[in-house]
Amino acid sequence: MDTLCTVAECNECDFSKLSEKPRSLNMDRERQRSFDERSLSELSIGFSPRVMTRSADNANANANANANFSRLVIDHNPDAPFSPGRRSGFNTPRSLIGYEPHPMVGEAWDALRRSLVYFRGKPVGTIAALDSSEEELNYDQVFVRDFVPSALAFLMNGEPEIVKNFILKTLRLQSWEKKIDRFQLGEGVMPASFKVLHDPIRNTETLIADFGESAIGRVAPVDSGFWWIILLRAYTKSTGDSSLAELPECQKGMRLILSLCLSEGFDTFPTLLCADGCCMIDRRMGVYGYPIEIQALFFMALRCALVLLKQDDEGKEFVERIVKRLHALNYHMRSYFWLDLKQLNDIYRYKTEEYSHTAVNKFNVIPDSLPEWVFDFMPIRGGYFIGNVSPAKMDFRWFALGNCIAILSSLATEEQSNAIMDLIESRWEELVGEMPIKIFFLPSATGAVLLWLLTAACIKTGRPQIARRAIELAESRLLKDSWPEYYDGKLGRYIGKQARKFQTWSIAGYLVAKMMLEDPSHLGMISLEEDKQLKPLLRRSHSWTF
Repeated sequence: MDTLCTVAECNECDFSKLSEKPRSLNMDRERQRSFDERSLSELSIGFSPRVMTRSADNANANANANANFSRLVIDHNPDAPFSPGRRSGFNTPRSLIGYEPHPMVGEAWDALRRSLVYFRGKPVGTIAALDSSEEELNYDQVFVRDFVPSALAFLMNGEPEIVKNFILKTLRLQSWEKKIDRFQLGEGVMPASFKVLHDPIRNTETLIADFGESAIGRVAPVDSGFWWIILLRAYTKSTGDSSLAELPECQKGMRLILSLCLSEGFDTFPTLLCADGCCMIDRRMGVYGYPIEIQALFFMALRCALVLLKQDDEGKEFVERIVKRLHALNYHMRSYFWLDLKQLNDIYRYKTEEYSHTAVNKFNVIPDSLPEWVFDFMPIRGGYFIGNVSPAKMDFRWFALGNCIAILSSLATEEQSNAIMDLIESRWEELVGEMPIKIFFLPSATGAVLLWLLTAACIKTGRPQIARRAIELAESRLLKDSWPEYYDGKLGRYIGKQARKFQTWSIAGYLVAKMMLEDPSHLGMISLEEDKQLKPLLRRSHSWTF
Protein backbone atom coordinates (compact mmCIF):
# COMPACT_ATOMS: atom_id res chain seq x y z
CA MET A 1 0.00 0.00 0.00
CA ASP A 2 1.06 3.55 -0.55
CA THR A 3 -0.49 6.88 0.29
CA LEU A 4 -0.10 10.43 -0.95
CA CYS A 5 -0.80 13.47 1.16
CA THR A 6 0.04 17.04 1.91
CA VAL A 7 1.20 18.12 5.33
CA ALA A 8 -2.42 18.88 6.16
CA GLU A 9 -4.04 15.64 5.04
CA CYS A 10 -3.40 12.13 3.72
CA ASN A 11 -5.42 10.36 1.04
CA GLU A 12 -4.90 7.56 -1.42
CA CYS A 13 -4.75 8.15 -5.15
CA ASP A 14 -4.45 5.65 -8.02
CA PHE A 15 -1.93 7.07 -10.44
CA SER A 16 -0.56 3.75 -11.62
CA LYS A 17 -1.19 4.45 -15.28
CA LEU A 18 1.64 6.97 -15.24
CA SER A 19 4.04 4.10 -14.52
CA GLU A 20 3.16 2.29 -17.73
CA LYS A 21 6.10 1.59 -19.98
CA PRO A 22 6.31 4.35 -22.63
CA ARG A 23 6.03 3.54 -26.28
CA SER A 24 9.26 2.74 -28.05
CA LEU A 25 10.72 5.28 -30.41
CA ASN A 26 12.08 4.91 -33.87
CA MET A 27 15.41 6.47 -32.99
CA ASP A 28 16.59 6.65 -36.59
CA ARG A 29 13.55 8.68 -37.52
CA GLU A 30 13.87 10.86 -34.43
CA ARG A 31 17.54 11.58 -35.07
CA GLN A 32 16.71 12.95 -38.52
CA ARG A 33 15.04 15.87 -36.80
CA SER A 34 15.96 16.57 -33.22
CA PHE A 35 13.30 17.36 -30.67
CA ASP A 36 14.17 21.02 -30.27
CA GLU A 37 15.18 21.85 -33.80
CA ARG A 38 11.91 23.11 -35.21
CA SER A 39 11.63 26.58 -36.68
CA LEU A 40 9.75 29.46 -35.09
CA SER A 41 7.18 29.15 -37.87
CA GLU A 42 6.33 25.81 -36.24
CA LEU A 43 6.06 27.68 -32.93
CA SER A 44 9.32 26.41 -31.52
CA ILE A 45 12.12 28.64 -30.34
CA GLY A 46 15.74 27.69 -30.75
CA PHE A 47 17.74 24.53 -30.63
CA SER A 48 20.53 23.18 -28.51
CA PRO A 49 23.95 23.36 -30.12
CA ARG A 50 26.07 20.49 -31.22
CA VAL A 51 29.24 20.94 -29.24
CA MET A 52 32.51 19.72 -30.70
CA THR A 53 36.11 20.08 -29.61
CA ARG A 54 39.17 21.27 -31.44
CA SER A 55 42.65 21.10 -29.96
CA ALA A 56 44.12 24.47 -29.09
CA ASP A 57 46.89 25.53 -31.44
CA ASN A 58 50.47 26.26 -30.44
CA ALA A 59 50.20 24.71 -26.98
CA ASN A 60 53.58 24.34 -25.34
CA ALA A 61 54.99 22.33 -22.50
CA ASN A 62 55.11 25.33 -20.18
CA ALA A 63 51.42 26.22 -20.63
CA ASN A 64 49.31 26.18 -17.50
CA ALA A 65 46.51 23.75 -16.75
CA ASN A 66 44.14 25.62 -19.05
CA ALA A 67 46.06 24.33 -22.07
CA ASN A 68 44.78 20.85 -21.27
CA PHE A 69 41.37 21.96 -22.41
CA SER A 70 40.13 21.69 -25.94
CA ARG A 71 38.88 24.82 -27.55
CA LEU A 72 35.09 24.73 -27.81
CA VAL A 73 33.44 25.31 -31.12
CA ILE A 74 29.66 25.67 -31.22
CA ASP A 75 28.15 24.32 -34.41
CA HIS A 76 24.92 26.21 -35.07
CA ASN A 77 23.79 23.93 -37.88
CA PRO A 78 20.06 23.41 -37.18
CA ASP A 79 20.06 20.14 -39.10
CA ALA A 80 22.61 18.57 -36.79
CA PRO A 81 20.85 16.31 -34.26
CA PHE A 82 21.84 16.30 -30.63
CA SER A 83 23.69 13.13 -29.77
CA PRO A 84 23.46 12.19 -26.10
CA GLY A 85 26.86 12.02 -24.51
CA ARG A 86 28.51 8.79 -23.54
CA ARG A 87 28.12 7.39 -20.04
CA SER A 88 30.27 9.38 -17.63
CA GLY A 89 31.21 9.37 -14.00
CA PHE A 90 32.56 6.90 -11.48
CA ASN A 91 33.20 4.06 -13.90
CA THR A 92 34.63 6.24 -16.65
CA PRO A 93 38.24 5.07 -17.15
CA ARG A 94 39.50 8.23 -18.83
CA SER A 95 37.97 11.54 -19.83
CA LEU A 96 37.80 12.95 -23.34
CA ILE A 97 40.53 15.46 -22.62
CA GLY A 98 43.02 12.88 -21.48
CA TYR A 99 43.31 13.06 -17.70
CA GLU A 100 42.50 10.45 -15.09
CA PRO A 101 39.30 10.97 -13.05
CA HIS A 102 39.89 12.81 -9.80
CA PRO A 103 39.67 10.52 -6.73
CA MET A 104 36.82 12.72 -5.47
CA VAL A 105 34.59 11.55 -8.32
CA GLY A 106 34.22 8.04 -6.88
CA GLU A 107 33.60 9.41 -3.39
CA ALA A 108 30.98 11.75 -4.78
CA TRP A 109 29.12 8.99 -6.60
CA ASP A 110 29.09 6.85 -3.44
CA ALA A 111 27.69 9.76 -1.43
CA LEU A 112 25.09 10.58 -4.09
CA ARG A 113 23.81 7.00 -4.19
CA ARG A 114 23.56 6.91 -0.40
CA SER A 115 21.18 9.86 -0.61
CA LEU A 116 18.66 8.04 -2.80
CA VAL A 117 15.05 7.92 -1.60
CA TYR A 118 12.85 4.96 -2.54
CA PHE A 119 9.07 4.71 -2.88
CA ARG A 120 7.44 1.35 -3.59
CA GLY A 121 10.89 -0.06 -4.31
CA LYS A 122 11.81 2.55 -6.92
CA PRO A 123 14.19 5.50 -6.53
CA VAL A 124 12.26 8.77 -6.69
CA GLY A 125 14.81 11.38 -5.65
CA THR A 126 17.67 12.30 -3.34
CA ILE A 127 17.37 13.79 0.13
CA ALA A 128 18.76 17.24 0.84
CA ALA A 129 21.54 16.14 3.20
CA LEU A 130 22.89 13.08 5.03
CA ASP A 131 24.29 14.90 8.06
CA SER A 132 23.59 12.71 11.09
CA SER A 133 25.33 15.18 13.41
CA GLU A 134 22.58 17.79 13.04
CA GLU A 135 18.84 17.86 13.59
CA GLU A 136 17.12 16.68 10.42
CA LEU A 137 14.49 19.45 10.18
CA ASN A 138 13.48 19.17 6.51
CA TYR A 139 16.87 18.02 5.23
CA ASP A 140 15.53 14.47 5.03
CA GLN A 141 13.15 15.53 2.27
CA VAL A 142 13.47 15.53 -1.53
CA PHE A 143 13.46 19.14 -2.73
CA VAL A 144 12.50 19.83 -6.33
CA ARG A 145 15.20 22.46 -6.91
CA ASP A 146 17.84 20.44 -5.02
CA PHE A 147 17.21 17.33 -7.08
CA VAL A 148 17.94 19.03 -10.42
CA PRO A 149 21.76 18.62 -10.28
CA SER A 150 21.27 15.05 -9.00
CA ALA A 151 18.94 14.34 -11.92
CA LEU A 152 21.42 15.76 -14.41
CA ALA A 153 24.20 13.62 -12.92
CA PHE A 154 22.13 10.47 -13.38
CA LEU A 155 21.10 11.47 -16.92
CA MET A 156 24.70 12.11 -17.88
CA ASN A 157 25.66 8.76 -16.40
CA GLY A 158 23.05 6.92 -18.46
CA GLU A 159 20.60 6.33 -15.61
CA PRO A 160 17.38 8.11 -16.61
CA GLU A 161 14.91 5.92 -14.71
CA ILE A 162 15.20 7.78 -11.39
CA VAL A 163 14.58 11.07 -13.21
CA LYS A 164 11.47 9.68 -14.85
CA ASN A 165 10.20 8.40 -11.48
CA PHE A 166 10.80 11.80 -9.89
CA ILE A 167 8.97 13.65 -12.66
CA LEU A 168 5.94 11.39 -12.32
CA LYS A 169 5.82 11.46 -8.52
CA THR A 170 6.02 15.24 -8.31
CA LEU A 171 3.36 15.45 -11.01
CA ARG A 172 1.19 13.24 -8.83
CA LEU A 173 1.72 15.62 -5.91
CA GLN A 174 0.78 18.62 -8.04
CA SER A 175 -2.68 17.15 -8.58
CA TRP A 176 -3.43 17.21 -4.85
CA GLU A 177 -5.47 19.89 -3.12
CA LYS A 178 -3.14 22.43 -1.52
CA LYS A 179 -4.14 24.58 1.46
CA ILE A 180 -2.24 26.82 3.84
CA ASP A 181 -4.44 27.61 6.81
CA ARG A 182 -7.80 28.11 5.10
CA PHE A 183 -6.48 29.44 1.80
CA GLN A 184 -6.29 27.18 -1.25
CA LEU A 185 -3.27 27.50 -3.53
CA GLY A 186 -3.43 27.45 -7.31
CA GLU A 187 -3.91 24.09 -8.97
CA GLY A 188 -0.60 24.27 -10.83
CA VAL A 189 1.68 24.85 -7.81
CA MET A 190 4.42 22.25 -7.56
CA PRO A 191 5.67 21.17 -4.11
CA ALA A 192 8.82 22.60 -2.62
CA SER A 193 9.66 19.13 -1.30
CA PHE A 194 8.30 15.74 -0.31
CA LYS A 195 9.28 12.86 1.95
CA VAL A 196 8.45 9.17 2.19
CA LEU A 197 7.09 7.85 5.48
CA HIS A 198 7.39 4.10 6.04
CA ASP A 199 4.98 2.27 8.34
CA PRO A 200 6.32 -1.29 8.79
CA ILE A 201 3.34 -2.31 10.93
CA ARG A 202 0.68 -1.40 8.37
CA ASN A 203 3.04 -2.13 5.48
CA THR A 204 2.34 1.28 3.93
CA GLU A 205 4.41 4.03 2.38
CA THR A 206 3.12 7.59 2.43
CA LEU A 207 4.26 10.53 0.34
CA ILE A 208 3.98 13.81 2.25
CA ALA A 209 4.38 17.03 0.28
CA ASP A 210 5.21 20.53 1.46
CA PHE A 211 3.76 23.33 -0.69
CA GLY A 212 5.04 26.08 1.57
CA GLU A 213 3.03 25.45 4.71
CA SER A 214 6.20 24.32 6.52
CA ALA A 215 8.61 26.70 4.78
CA ILE A 216 10.32 29.69 6.37
CA GLY A 217 7.79 32.51 6.13
CA ARG A 218 5.12 30.13 4.74
CA VAL A 219 5.99 31.02 1.14
CA ALA A 220 5.00 28.80 -1.78
CA PRO A 221 7.87 27.81 -4.12
CA VAL A 222 7.61 29.74 -7.38
CA ASP A 223 10.69 28.09 -8.86
CA SER A 224 9.63 24.43 -8.42
CA GLY A 225 7.31 24.42 -11.43
CA PHE A 226 9.94 26.04 -13.63
CA TRP A 227 12.61 23.52 -12.61
CA TRP A 228 10.13 20.69 -13.28
CA ILE A 229 9.58 21.84 -16.87
CA ILE A 230 13.31 22.40 -17.42
CA LEU A 231 14.07 18.91 -16.08
CA LEU A 232 11.40 17.34 -18.29
CA ARG A 233 13.07 18.91 -21.30
CA ALA A 234 16.51 17.73 -20.10
CA TYR A 235 15.17 14.16 -19.76
CA THR A 236 13.67 14.31 -23.25
CA LYS A 237 16.82 15.77 -24.73
CA SER A 238 19.11 13.28 -23.02
CA THR A 239 17.14 10.12 -23.79
CA GLY A 240 15.59 11.08 -27.12
CA ASP A 241 12.34 9.74 -25.67
CA SER A 242 9.45 12.18 -26.00
CA SER A 243 6.81 9.71 -24.77
CA LEU A 244 7.06 10.92 -21.15
CA ALA A 245 6.50 14.56 -22.08
CA GLU A 246 3.65 13.54 -24.39
CA LEU A 247 1.69 11.80 -21.64
CA PRO A 248 -1.65 13.59 -21.15
CA GLU A 249 -0.81 13.99 -17.46
CA CYS A 250 2.52 15.71 -18.22
CA GLN A 251 0.89 17.95 -20.80
CA LYS A 252 -1.76 18.94 -18.27
CA GLY A 253 0.87 19.51 -15.59
CA MET A 254 2.74 21.94 -17.84
CA ARG A 255 -0.46 23.78 -18.74
CA LEU A 256 -1.38 24.16 -15.06
CA ILE A 257 2.04 25.65 -14.26
CA LEU A 258 1.80 27.99 -17.23
CA SER A 259 -1.73 29.06 -16.28
CA LEU A 260 -0.39 30.41 -13.00
CA CYS A 261 2.37 32.37 -14.74
CA LEU A 262 0.59 33.65 -17.82
CA SER A 263 -2.57 34.88 -16.13
CA GLU A 264 -3.39 38.54 -16.68
CA GLY A 265 -3.65 41.01 -13.83
CA PHE A 266 -2.71 44.54 -12.84
CA ASP A 267 0.96 44.19 -13.69
CA THR A 268 2.39 46.49 -16.34
CA PHE A 269 5.53 44.35 -16.70
CA PRO A 270 5.98 40.89 -18.27
CA THR A 271 8.06 39.79 -15.26
CA LEU A 272 6.60 37.80 -12.35
CA LEU A 273 5.86 39.50 -9.04
CA CYS A 274 7.10 37.28 -6.19
CA ALA A 275 7.31 37.16 -2.42
CA ASP A 276 10.58 37.03 -0.50
CA GLY A 277 11.86 33.46 0.02
CA CYS A 278 10.08 31.95 -2.99
CA CYS A 279 13.16 30.39 -4.58
CA MET A 280 16.60 29.02 -3.66
CA ILE A 281 17.18 32.04 -1.43
CA ASP A 282 14.39 30.91 0.87
CA ARG A 283 15.02 33.34 3.72
CA ARG A 284 14.44 37.03 4.10
CA MET A 285 16.99 38.55 1.74
CA GLY A 286 14.98 41.37 0.20
CA VAL A 287 14.38 39.59 -3.11
CA TYR A 288 10.65 40.29 -3.13
CA GLY A 289 9.39 42.01 -6.26
CA TYR A 290 10.86 40.81 -9.54
CA PRO A 291 13.99 38.78 -8.63
CA ILE A 292 16.37 37.89 -11.45
CA GLU A 293 16.45 34.21 -10.42
CA ILE A 294 12.71 33.80 -10.97
CA GLN A 295 12.63 35.84 -14.19
CA ALA A 296 15.50 33.86 -15.76
CA LEU A 297 13.94 30.53 -14.75
CA PHE A 298 10.57 31.74 -16.04
CA PHE A 299 12.12 32.60 -19.41
CA MET A 300 13.88 29.24 -19.67
CA ALA A 301 10.79 27.28 -18.61
CA LEU A 302 8.69 29.08 -21.24
CA ARG A 303 11.19 28.18 -23.94
CA CYS A 304 11.30 24.56 -22.79
CA ALA A 305 7.50 24.34 -22.62
CA LEU A 306 7.28 25.70 -26.14
CA VAL A 307 8.98 22.61 -27.56
CA LEU A 308 7.36 20.15 -25.13
CA LEU A 309 3.71 21.13 -25.58
CA LYS A 310 1.76 19.14 -28.15
CA GLN A 311 0.20 21.03 -31.04
CA ASP A 312 -3.39 20.11 -30.15
CA ASP A 313 -6.18 22.60 -29.45
CA GLU A 314 -5.19 23.15 -25.81
CA GLY A 315 -1.49 23.22 -26.57
CA LYS A 316 -1.80 25.75 -29.41
CA GLU A 317 -3.58 28.23 -27.15
CA PHE A 318 -0.71 28.12 -24.66
CA VAL A 319 1.92 28.25 -27.39
CA GLU A 320 0.47 31.52 -28.68
CA ARG A 321 0.49 32.99 -25.17
CA ILE A 322 4.05 31.80 -24.57
CA VAL A 323 5.37 33.37 -27.77
CA LYS A 324 3.83 36.74 -26.90
CA ARG A 325 5.18 36.62 -23.36
CA LEU A 326 8.66 35.60 -24.49
CA HIS A 327 8.95 38.59 -26.81
CA ALA A 328 7.88 40.99 -24.07
CA LEU A 329 9.99 39.35 -21.35
CA ASN A 330 13.03 39.18 -23.61
CA TYR A 331 12.89 42.91 -24.34
CA HIS A 332 12.15 43.92 -20.75
CA MET A 333 14.99 41.93 -19.20
CA ARG A 334 17.64 42.90 -21.74
CA SER A 335 16.61 46.55 -21.58
CA TYR A 336 15.99 47.22 -17.89
CA PHE A 337 17.80 44.53 -15.87
CA TRP A 338 21.12 44.84 -17.72
CA LEU A 339 23.86 46.92 -16.10
CA ASP A 340 27.27 47.91 -17.42
CA LEU A 341 29.55 50.88 -16.78
CA LYS A 342 27.79 53.24 -19.21
CA GLN A 343 24.34 52.34 -17.94
CA LEU A 344 25.49 52.75 -14.32
CA ASN A 345 26.71 56.24 -15.18
CA ASP A 346 23.39 57.03 -16.85
CA ILE A 347 21.44 55.96 -13.76
CA TYR A 348 23.75 58.05 -11.60
CA ARG A 349 22.69 61.10 -13.63
CA TYR A 350 18.95 60.30 -13.71
CA LYS A 351 16.36 62.96 -13.05
CA THR A 352 13.41 61.94 -10.90
CA GLU A 353 9.63 62.37 -10.96
CA GLU A 354 9.53 62.29 -14.76
CA TYR A 355 6.14 62.06 -16.43
CA SER A 356 4.88 60.91 -19.86
CA HIS A 357 6.08 58.27 -22.27
CA THR A 358 9.27 60.23 -22.97
CA ALA A 359 10.60 59.61 -19.43
CA VAL A 360 14.16 58.29 -19.31
CA ASN A 361 14.01 57.23 -15.66
CA LYS A 362 11.05 54.93 -16.30
CA PHE A 363 11.11 53.30 -12.86
CA ASN A 364 11.67 56.56 -10.98
CA VAL A 365 14.89 55.33 -9.40
CA ILE A 366 16.45 57.76 -6.92
CA PRO A 367 20.13 58.16 -7.95
CA ASP A 368 21.16 58.82 -4.35
CA SER A 369 19.97 55.30 -3.49
CA LEU A 370 22.75 53.67 -5.52
CA PRO A 371 25.05 51.72 -3.17
CA GLU A 372 28.63 52.95 -2.96
CA TRP A 373 30.14 49.52 -3.58
CA VAL A 374 28.63 49.14 -7.07
CA PHE A 375 30.80 51.94 -8.51
CA ASP A 376 34.00 50.11 -7.56
CA PHE A 377 32.56 46.70 -8.38
CA MET A 378 31.70 47.50 -12.00
CA PRO A 379 34.72 46.90 -14.32
CA ILE A 380 35.35 48.81 -17.54
CA ARG A 381 34.56 45.69 -19.55
CA GLY A 382 31.79 43.53 -18.16
CA GLY A 383 28.22 43.63 -17.00
CA TYR A 384 25.44 41.59 -15.43
CA PHE A 385 21.71 41.33 -14.87
CA ILE A 386 20.97 43.06 -11.59
CA GLY A 387 18.95 41.43 -8.84
CA ASN A 388 15.63 43.25 -9.09
CA VAL A 389 13.89 46.07 -10.95
CA SER A 390 10.59 47.57 -9.87
CA PRO A 391 9.14 51.04 -9.34
CA ALA A 392 11.54 53.17 -7.28
CA LYS A 393 13.68 50.10 -6.55
CA MET A 394 16.73 48.64 -8.24
CA ASP A 395 18.63 45.88 -6.46
CA PHE A 396 22.20 46.07 -7.77
CA ARG A 397 23.36 42.85 -6.13
CA TRP A 398 24.90 40.05 -8.18
CA PHE A 399 23.00 36.75 -8.20
CA ALA A 400 24.89 33.86 -9.79
CA LEU A 401 21.98 31.56 -10.56
CA GLY A 402 19.98 34.18 -12.42
CA ASN A 403 22.95 35.27 -14.54
CA CYS A 404 24.04 31.72 -15.37
CA ILE A 405 20.48 30.73 -16.35
CA ALA A 406 20.29 33.90 -18.46
CA ILE A 407 23.32 32.64 -20.41
CA LEU A 408 22.05 29.07 -20.78
CA SER A 409 18.54 30.08 -21.84
CA SER A 410 19.86 32.77 -24.21
CA LEU A 411 17.97 35.42 -22.31
CA ALA A 412 21.37 37.12 -22.44
CA THR A 413 22.65 38.01 -25.88
CA GLU A 414 26.00 36.62 -26.96
CA GLU A 415 27.59 39.97 -26.11
CA GLN A 416 25.90 40.10 -22.71
CA SER A 417 26.94 36.51 -21.98
CA ASN A 418 30.56 37.37 -22.69
CA ALA A 419 30.26 40.50 -20.55
CA ILE A 420 29.03 38.38 -17.62
CA MET A 421 32.06 36.11 -17.99
CA ASP A 422 34.30 39.18 -18.23
CA LEU A 423 32.85 40.35 -14.92
CA ILE A 424 33.53 37.00 -13.24
CA GLU A 425 37.14 37.08 -14.41
CA SER A 426 37.62 40.72 -13.44
CA ARG A 427 36.03 40.28 -10.02
CA TRP A 428 37.30 36.77 -9.27
CA GLU A 429 38.15 37.49 -5.66
CA GLU A 430 34.70 38.93 -4.92
CA LEU A 431 32.60 36.40 -6.88
CA VAL A 432 34.70 33.24 -6.49
CA GLY A 433 37.43 33.76 -3.91
CA GLU A 434 38.67 30.53 -2.35
CA MET A 435 35.52 28.52 -3.06
CA PRO A 436 33.16 28.85 -6.04
CA ILE A 437 30.81 30.56 -6.39
CA LYS A 438 29.09 33.44 -4.61
CA ILE A 439 25.35 32.85 -4.62
CA PHE A 440 24.90 36.60 -4.20
CA PHE A 441 27.10 39.64 -3.63
CA LEU A 442 26.84 41.85 -1.44
CA PRO A 443 26.65 40.53 1.27
CA SER A 444 28.12 37.23 0.20
CA ALA A 445 27.37 33.55 0.61
CA THR A 446 29.12 30.78 -1.30
CA GLY A 447 27.39 27.69 -2.66
CA ALA A 448 29.19 24.87 -4.45
CA VAL A 449 25.79 23.81 -5.74
CA LEU A 450 26.15 26.46 -8.46
CA LEU A 451 29.41 24.97 -9.72
CA TRP A 452 27.53 23.05 -12.42
CA LEU A 453 25.74 26.19 -13.61
CA LEU A 454 28.99 28.14 -13.75
CA THR A 455 30.62 25.30 -15.71
CA ALA A 456 27.73 25.14 -18.17
CA ALA A 457 27.89 28.90 -18.72
CA CYS A 458 31.67 28.71 -19.22
CA ILE A 459 31.34 25.96 -21.82
CA LYS A 460 28.59 27.78 -23.70
CA THR A 461 30.64 30.99 -23.88
CA GLY A 462 33.78 29.10 -24.91
CA ARG A 463 35.68 29.69 -21.65
CA PRO A 464 36.15 26.25 -20.08
CA GLN A 465 39.38 27.41 -18.44
CA ILE A 466 37.30 29.45 -15.97
CA ALA A 467 35.34 26.34 -15.02
CA ARG A 468 38.53 24.30 -14.65
CA ARG A 469 39.98 26.89 -12.28
CA ALA A 470 36.79 26.93 -10.22
CA ILE A 471 36.56 23.13 -10.05
CA GLU A 472 40.17 22.85 -8.91
CA LEU A 473 39.38 25.26 -6.06
CA ALA A 474 36.37 23.15 -5.09
CA GLU A 475 38.42 19.94 -5.20
CA SER A 476 40.86 21.37 -2.69
CA ARG A 477 38.14 21.71 -0.05
CA LEU A 478 34.81 19.98 -0.67
CA LEU A 479 35.69 16.38 0.25
CA LYS A 480 37.95 17.43 3.12
CA ASP A 481 35.14 19.59 4.49
CA SER A 482 32.56 16.77 4.08
CA TRP A 483 30.59 18.42 1.24
CA PRO A 484 29.12 21.35 3.20
CA GLU A 485 25.92 23.10 2.20
CA TYR A 486 27.54 26.51 1.87
CA TYR A 487 30.51 28.62 2.96
CA ASP A 488 30.71 31.97 4.76
CA GLY A 489 33.15 34.87 4.54
CA LYS A 490 34.23 37.25 1.80
CA LEU A 491 36.47 34.60 0.24
CA GLY A 492 34.31 31.59 1.10
CA ARG A 493 36.96 30.42 3.52
CA TYR A 494 34.72 29.21 6.36
CA ILE A 495 32.15 26.43 6.45
CA GLY A 496 28.76 28.06 6.93
CA LYS A 497 27.60 28.58 10.49
CA GLN A 498 24.42 26.55 9.94
CA ALA A 499 25.60 24.54 6.93
CA ARG A 500 24.79 20.84 6.84
CA LYS A 501 27.50 18.35 5.90
CA PHE A 502 27.12 15.84 3.06
CA GLN A 503 24.75 18.22 1.29
CA THR A 504 23.50 16.43 -1.82
CA TRP A 505 23.39 19.52 -4.02
CA SER A 506 27.08 20.17 -3.36
CA ILE A 507 27.92 16.57 -4.27
CA ALA A 508 25.78 16.51 -7.42
CA GLY A 509 26.85 19.99 -8.50
CA TYR A 510 30.48 18.88 -8.48
CA LEU A 511 29.73 15.69 -10.43
CA VAL A 512 27.74 17.48 -13.13
CA ALA A 513 30.48 20.08 -13.53
CA LYS A 514 33.11 17.35 -13.95
CA MET A 515 31.03 15.38 -16.45
CA MET A 516 30.30 18.43 -18.58
CA LEU A 517 34.00 19.19 -18.83
CA GLU A 518 34.63 15.56 -19.79
CA ASP A 519 31.95 15.58 -22.45
CA PRO A 520 30.71 19.06 -23.44
CA SER A 521 27.89 17.56 -25.51
CA HIS A 522 26.05 17.14 -22.19
CA LEU A 523 25.50 20.90 -22.36
CA GLY A 524 22.67 20.26 -24.82
CA MET A 525 20.43 19.06 -21.99
CA ILE A 526 20.38 22.44 -20.30
CA SER A 527 21.25 24.97 -22.97
CA LEU A 528 19.11 26.74 -25.54
CA GLU A 529 20.41 28.78 -28.45
CA GLU A 530 19.10 32.26 -29.17
CA ASP A 531 16.31 32.63 -31.67
CA LYS A 532 17.03 35.71 -33.76
CA GLN A 533 13.34 36.46 -34.13
CA LEU A 534 13.17 37.10 -30.40
CA LYS A 535 16.01 39.61 -30.50
CA PRO A 536 14.63 43.08 -29.70
CA LEU A 537 16.03 46.35 -30.96
CA LEU A 538 18.09 47.61 -28.02
CA ARG A 539 18.99 51.25 -27.70
CA ARG A 540 20.93 50.96 -24.48
CA SER A 541 24.70 50.95 -24.28
CA HIS A 542 26.50 47.70 -23.54
CA SER A 543 29.90 46.86 -22.19
CA TRP A 544 31.13 45.53 -25.53
CA THR A 545 31.08 49.06 -27.00
CA PHE A 546 34.04 50.16 -24.85
